[in-house]
Amino acid sequence: MRKRAGVLDVFHWAVMLGLIQSGALGARKLRGGRNPQPRRALPSAHYRDRTETTESFSLDFTAVEENMDNFMTQVKNLAQSLYPCSAQKLDYEMKLHFLENTSVTCNDGTPAGYYLKESKGSRRWLIFLEGGWYCFNKENCDSRYETMRRLMSSSKWPQTKTGTGILSSLPEENPHWWNANMVFIPYCSSDVWSGATPKTDQNDYAFMGSLIIKEVVKDLLTKGLDNAKILLLSGSSAGGTGVLLNVDPVSELLEELGHTNIQVRGLSDSGWFLDNKQYRCTDCVDTINCAPTEVIKRGIKYWGGVVPERCRQAYEGKEWNCFFGYKVYPTIKRPVFIVQWLFDEAQLTVDNIHLTGQPVQEGQWRYIQNLGTELRNTLKDVPAMFAPACLSHEFITRNYWTDVHVKGTSLPRALHCWDRSLQENSRNNKSPPKGCPVHLIDSCPWPHCNPTCPTIRDQSTGQEMNVIQFLMHMGFDVQKMAHQQGMDPSKLLGMLSSGS
Repeated sequence: MRKRAGVLDVFHWAVMLGLIQSGALGARKLRGGRNPQPRRALPSAHYRDRTETTESFSLDFTAVEENMDNFMTQVKNLAQSLYPCSAQKLDYEMKLHFLENTSVTCNDGTPAGYYLKESKGSRRWLIFLEGGWYCFNKENCDSRYETMRRLMSSSKWPQTKTGTGILSSLPEENPHWWNANMVFIPYCSSDVWSGATPKTDQNDYAFMGSLIIKEVVKDLLTKGLDNAKILLLSGSSAGGTGVLLNVDPVSELLEELGHTNIQVRGLSDSGWFLDNKQYRCTDCVDTINCAPTEVIKRGIKYWGGVVPERCRQAYEGKEWNCFFGYKVYPTIKRPVFIVQWLFDEAQLTVDNIHLTGQPVQEGQWRYIQNLGTELRNTLKDVPAMFAPACLSHEFITRNYWTDVHVKGTSLPRALHCWDRSLQENSRNNKSPPKGCPVHLIDSCPWPHCNPTCPTIRDQSTGQEMNVIQFLMHMGFDVQKMAHQQGMDPSKLLGMLSSGS
């Protein structure tokens, strides 16, 4: 009996240290290098007992240094050898399910579906909407079908997917959402998740993005969503815009079905597009060269697109406005967290700024700087957001999503603070938690002036570039910029080198 008690003590200490290590990894501060390399542990090496999983929580421990990783591996191995039945291999894969309602389809009429990884003990659900541009007439939809069929058909979808970033089941990669129920909805409607039109003899393609989301939610209610406490509707790029268009309708659907206790929230990544004037105007012949407003005006008619009711009323007859973040956001009732690179590559592409490896011209450089300023202005009244001054696109499913910081705070930490603020607000406490920021936007004016931005590579050589090399490559004039800022050029170079 005494011996068994000792074994239990070792196991309990192992579990406690495992929790501490998870918290330490979540709180670990960025070290060693301007542009850190992504970290990714191999799923096959990780084992964890999920038989009594409860709600995820994070411990704010100071980062554990030196050989703690090695020590923890030894402790876990000891605990698992003592209790092999508790050391079940964790299933990291999301499994494919097709919709029960087979009338809701992908563009080509094949069944739509979703990937699911259940976490039985958790009452938190994360639904992710995939991105992937769009098509807006028969010609470019035909071309898309030939070159990117996966985004229009489910015929060759794999049976499983492994989540990364906020969809990861590894606590060190996803500190606050790793044990949620994970749902990935593949994008196969090409309509920015807005369409409600079936395939018919007259219509070559179905556009049913908004209906796909609703049918997935209905299916999930039979798989545990009916017992959920929180549903986070998230997405990147076109999926990020899809979040803005669908977070209120999803909440309203759940309320209509009698599930009024589920708190629906949104997380929109790289979907906050601007309807600004292009740097160089071109004819609207394809997805890449067509101006944002023109493509949505044409697309919403072709897709039979629908927008949230409050936004439709605000822009009656001009519903295309609802596809642009700063216009739809004020009409959204549910809480939404915005993640947006200040120098978004997709925005630059539709604005006809193509970074092909050649130094940009002075006019292009000014346009890029102004884009950052315009985007910053549209975000100033958004209470919960994370906007680094980086040149990139998509974020929350990247392996490096824990490494980028704004004002010393990572995105996972900011999302955790947001969760806490919503919980405390629901208790009629309007003040946000102290020392827990949720409104994070870089104030520096140039692409990659944030030293934690993702690694940049020279497109012609593949070599990594530091911030100064990158800015010079972009046509950055140190002398001129220093003069504009009223400082010595050598001081400006020093600031850029240190990431100030």
